Amino acid sequence: MKTLITTIITAILLTTNIVGQNQSIVIKKKLSPQTIGEQITKNELKKHILILASDSLGGREVGKPGELMAANYIANHFKNIGIPPYKNSTYYQEIPLHQTTIEDIYLAINNTELKYKKEFYTYPSFNETEIEAQEIVFLGYGINTKNYNDYNIDVDGKVIMILDGEPKNEQGEYIVSGGNQKSPESNWKFKLKTAKSKGAKAVLIALDNYNQAYEKAEHKIEHPGVSLINKEEQIPFFYIGEKIVNQVLGKNKLEKIKNKITKKQKPIHKITQNKIVLKTQNNTQKFTGKNVLGFIEGSDPDLKNEIIVITAHYDHIGIIDGLIHNGADDNATGTAAVLEIAKAFQTAKKLGINFKRSILCMPNSAEEKGLLGSYHYVENPEFPLKNTIACLNIDMIGRMDKFHPNDSNYVYLIGADKLSTDLHNISESANKKYVKIDIDYKFNDPKDPNRFYYRSDHYNFAKKNIPSIFYFSGVHEDYHKHTDTTEKLIYEKVEKITKLIFYTAWDLANATERPKVDKTNTFNLNRY
Repeated sequence: MKTLITTIITAILLTTNIVGQNQSIVIKKKLSPQTIGEQITKNELKKHILILASDSLGGREVGKPGELMAANYIANHFKNIGIPPYKNSTYYQEIPLHQTTIEDIYLAINNTELKYKKEFYTYPSFNETEIEAQEIVFLGYGINTKNYNDYNIDVDGKVIMILDGEPKNEQGEYIVSGGNQKSPESNWKFKLKTAKSKGAKAVLIALDNYNQAYEKAEHKIEHPGVSLINKEEQIPFFYIGEKIVNQVLGKNKLEKIKNKITKKQKPIHKITQNKIVLKTQNNTQKFTGKNVLGFIEGSDPDLKNEIIVITAHYDHIGIIDGLIHNGADDNATGTAAVLEIAKAFQTAKKLGINFKRSILCMPNSAEEKGLLGSYHYVENPEFPLKNTIACLNIDMIGRMDKFHPNDSNYVYLIGADKLSTDLHNISESANKKYVKIDIDYKFNDPKDPNRFYYRSDHYNFAKKNIPSIFYFSGVHEDYHKHTDTTEKLIYEKVEKITKLIFYTAWDLANATERPKVDKTNTFNLNRY
């Protein structure tokens, strides 16, 4: 601990000295945004990354000491470059969270008690439950779309049983998507959301290979998830194996039903007379995470009320099986970028190089638990969302992926044109004018099976109709592993992408008009 504190204090002092040195350098040059942007260097970025991704921070899992240490480091950086606390003498927005574990669980069908984990399992992500019903409604795949709807009967107040996945036709194509890839509606979280909206009170999900599914899920079962306090809870759900399926439908009946659906391409439902009793008892622990806010006010008397938000999650996944997951690329790189962008804007302000609109630099937490920190912010904004003109989100910008094995001079941009043509054009212009990095829009495709657009913090802003860009360098073999470490990063790449984001933010801050929202994204498929 003493070693870490010494390291952090040294880093803070270095940051303070460097700001002064940078100011002297800039004053000697022509004052311009480009001279400010050139002060963003790989060496300064690396200093932040080495601290954030050090073993001493223990993988920065939300609610753990390492997350608080990271938050304090970020807040001290804002303080030392001259950014004041945004309200009530604090840089922090508290994120109210809780973690639930199952203390006791009981499932019986027709008075036969079933064995937890061996015959059924669940994730502890819903409230304590006590349900009794005299029938179970088999509802096919539990999908509700225009071309395939399992919900053609009333399930309000019912316990339903659905199949995992999505039905195929006789040619082997998925019926809902019409192709070789499953539709988003086949995702289990989407199915649970649909079931809840239809009034079902519990869901049984029948698995093709229960033992294989359980092995994959075991870590998640033993390490319960984190949720926002007051966020709507999931419907109770239970994954079930062959024994329970046979009890509900009859022995060997399921394959016949599935074959019939495949042949006719039509849903099948069945009301079964089976008494079911479900009970869970939970243990819930409450704690908080922290979003860290650095607000830099713009110079224009009117436009300073409009804000560009620059985000990057600083949390990671902590210690798993005794191994520290440092999260160097995910997402010490993005966090370092936000810190250096904040310093660049603050330096410009001190030197009188004006930018009209305000900048909110927000390293946020609990992203790894389901984008919870950014969700909490947009539901409880510290600055009006109607005045938030864009979100620039940075997540994993320090490596190369399999699509660019020999060239690091690229960045994926996701979402720039989803809501606003103006934002896309400003982004393209900033790159051509200042940075000239190769922009890859591969993952911006709405049909991208990875669905990266839905998987980082910009998404919560986009859902609020705020034009957003996600900056990303792709997934690599160390993603979410303890091997995501600092020596594997390409610091020149981190520098170049950080500069691109700074210049894009600068041009947004000084644009005559805010980016017009001229496109509609219904988000009907949501993140689940």
